[in-house]
Amino acid sequence: MLFNSFAFFVFFPIVFCLYWFVFNKSLRWQNVLILIASYFFYGWWSYRFLGLLVLSTLLDYYFGFQVASANKKKSKFFLWLSVINNLGILGLFKYFNFFITQFQQGIELLGFHTNPVLLSVALPIGISFYTFHGMSYVFDIYRGHQKPVKNYIDYAVFVSFFPLLVAGPIERAHHLLPQVQSRRTFDYKQAIEGCRLIIWGMFKKVVIADGLASYVDSVFNNYQFENGSTLVVAAIAFSFQIYGDFSGYSDIAIGTAKLLGFELLSNFKFPYFSRDIAEFWRRWHISLSSWFRDYLYIPLGGSRNGRAKAIRNTFIIFLISGFWHGANWKFIAWGFIHACGFLPLLLLNRNRKHVTDIVAQNRKYPSFKELSQMLGTFAFVTFAWVFFRANPGIESALLYLKHICVSLYHNPIQLPRLKLLLAYIIPLILFDWWWRRDERSLKKMYYLVYIIMGIAIYVKLGANNSFIYFKF
Repeated sequence: MLFNSFAFFVFFPIVFCLYWFVFNKSLRWQNVLILIASYFFYGWWSYRFLGLLVLSTLLDYYFGFQVASANKKKSKFFLWLSVINNLGILGLFKYFNFFITQFQQGIELLGFHTNPVLLSVALPIGISFYTFHGMSYVFDIYRGHQKPVKNYIDYAVFVSFFPLLVAGPIERAHHLLPQVQSRRTFDYKQAIEGCRLIIWGMFKKVVIADGLASYVDSVFNNYQFENGSTLVVAAIAFSFQIYGDFSGYSDIAIGTAKLLGFELLSNFKFPYFSRDIAEFWRRWHISLSSWFRDYLYIPLGGSRNGRAKAIRNTFIIFLISGFWHGANWKFIAWGFIHACGFLPLLLLNRNRKHVTDIVAQNRKYPSFKELSQMLGTFAFVTFAWVFFRANPGIESALLYLKHICVSLYHNPIQLPRLKLLLAYIIPLILFDWWWRRDERSLKKMYYLVYIIMGIAIYVKLGANNSFIYFKF
């Protein structure tokens, strides 16, 4: 089920009413309701893969008890069993065809011909997210940060909570499970904050991202016939499309959870106001980047064991992060580009310069230096997005960039299209700048603004365009 569908606008009010007016006196039945609703939400897309979600949940629920064993050998054995199970599920459905195809091409270079057997099955939606939920739970038990959950319903809700099930944020057991296990009461302020986030998230997705999508698709699919300036504008448009699409989903997820009494992890903190690549990755898809930091980068040694290993670990993280997004070399190239952008900051010990502060923290406007830093970071990120968006692969991205270089000055930007794009992009920038200190609750606006947003959402809602990150 899509957030931006009429089905969801029927589904969620029913769940909300049952949750707060029928089962509000029983935590157990509230959690049962959430689990049933989550499986219905997931099964609306494809009931065939519900079994895979349930199997994955059951296995990690069992592994959690075994990993908690005082016997270290047994604990480590089941930890690796959980990792193999989750990565095996992910690898089979998401990467099997990629590796088989690459193997075939390698064999054919040696003069042999093969007829590989490929899986002709759709990628189960949300698989990259719920497998990471399961692994984080088992990892935290192994480290002593989390105790095994005895109640299966509670654990299943943690893995399958429908607001975050198919595209995150990627939650941590120690953050979400205590909320699942604790009695929840309706909080008016929290609910209002949730409604604001839902409206703003819907507006970013349905109006801004989907409004940019048709232009971006037409240019990227026919880049050979466009002039260089048009290609640059389309790349910038995609930067805002994917931001509006994915951060819009995250806002809707966080807002929906707030209406049910939950607080989810932040996933975006105005990343296009970042002053360098390190800051960008602290603000973009935060739950994924922090997951890789805590469960891969730090266990590999982080930056504690010398400069050479820090560089190695940085490239490992970014390449795996790229590959997490899809079984295609273009995503690996995207990750490699970001690693190269991060490397100078690491070598100069400037990668932790902007950890807690925000741009123009005590001012209305950025300084010239901050503005130039933000524009430089945005330009780098947009360059990398070309590899992410290009279809079908890395060759198309290289040709796209080559075409920009060859024809950039031959034709002027087509102003009607540029004006249309600015009509989508400028409101997003202005609202984000206004809210940059308070991304959770959003600053109060006149209700008329939310009404206008709601009308715009309703007008555009019928398209039911899927979210970009559903593919991952």
